[in-house]
Amino acid sequence: MAKQDYYELLGVPRDASNDDIKRAYRKLALKFHPDRNPGDKEAEQKFRDASEAYAVLSDKQKRAQYDQFGHTAEEMGAPGFGGQGGFDFGNFGGFSDVFGDIFSDFFGGQTRGRGGRAMQRGADLQYNMEISFEEAAFGHSTEISIPRLETCGQCGGLGAKSSKDVEVCPICQGSGQQRIQQGFFSVATTCSRCHGEGRIIRVPCPECSGAGRTRQTHRLRVNIPPGVDSGARLKLSGEGEDGLNGGPAGDLYIAISVKPHPFFKREMDDIHIDVPISFIQAAIGDEIVVPTLDGKVELKVPPGTQSHRNFRLRNRGIAHLRGGGRGDQFVRVIVEIPSKLNARQKELLKEFDEEDQQKRAERYPLVSKFVEKFKELFD
Repeated sequence: MAKQDYYELLGVPRDASNDDIKRAYRKLALKFHPDRNPGDKEAEQKFRDASEAYAVLSDKQKRAQYDQFGHTAEEMGAPGFGGQGGFDFGNFGGFSDVFGDIFSDFFGGQTRGRGGRAMQRGADLQYNMEISFEEAAFGHSTEISIPRLETCGQCGGLGAKSSKDVEVCPICQGSGQQRIQQGFFSVATTCSRCHGEGRIIRVPCPECSGAGRTRQTHRLRVNIPPGVDSGARLKLSGEGEDGLNGGPAGDLYIAISVKPHPFFKREMDDIHIDVPISFIQAAIGDEIVVPTLDGKVELKVPPGTQSHRNFRLRNRGIAHLRGGGRGDQFVRVIVEIPSKLNARQKELLKEFDEEDQQKRAERYPLVSKFVEKFKELFD
């Protein structure tokens, strides 16, 4: 059975770059790798065919021979080809050098620090902070305590009592990895003896028991910007737990929760407040005292003010988070009708109502419109 053209097999044009060939092979190798298709002979053969094509086309000399002679280069016994026996899997050349990169998705990878030890980034932490309504509006600065893992002060993260108590791992020779044969190729994986450390600790540090880090309480000052609201998360880079083996520290996230206010309700950067007034104040007008974030202010209520009317106090709201001023405060007056009247008050109101009959339509436009519509509908 005739072999498939290597370029067609990888799905690349004949003028494809080495990077294009590598990407194409990586895609096929990940798809048909035996570890992902256990017991699937067809997938195993496709994996071998793709590997064969890549090993030839990724090598400059072999690719030139293949471009000139095609698969007959095997029959001619050209270097890198197996002659009558087909492709020579024992002569990969540069193929084995790139193999680890191509199959890193299967076996993972770690950045290594001094002495070949695997570097590890410190964990991120979250601190839940509850602040008052006013602190959210104007900003807040406070000191907090964070329990976290920090580099051991006694051993400096070494994990051993002294440097003399550390020896190179006899299995991986300090690399942190050991090679495992996988059929016709070998794969680097984490050393089973030292677990990727590349070393064996004979006498652990008495302070951290060999961990290289100890749990400490860290105090730091946090500045909450004006304008934050519940649900906001502030990121403090590098204030999380210390990394291992020279790895970077994690980050600290401050999760904000704002306490409710007894008067104010927030909408974006504006605040709202309901203020009750008597029906006398609403009828004849008055000056009332209104609370704001900046203190008390006087608000003029004009005569004839209707219930639920809104008054706007500019620049009395929440500071804009990105700067540039503040929101507004909206005051909604709620007209309250007295629930109890004495005999004299009732008499006075009846007299007022009698005198009010002639101009009722003018003084009570809402009532008049309702009565007119009611009559049109039912009369």
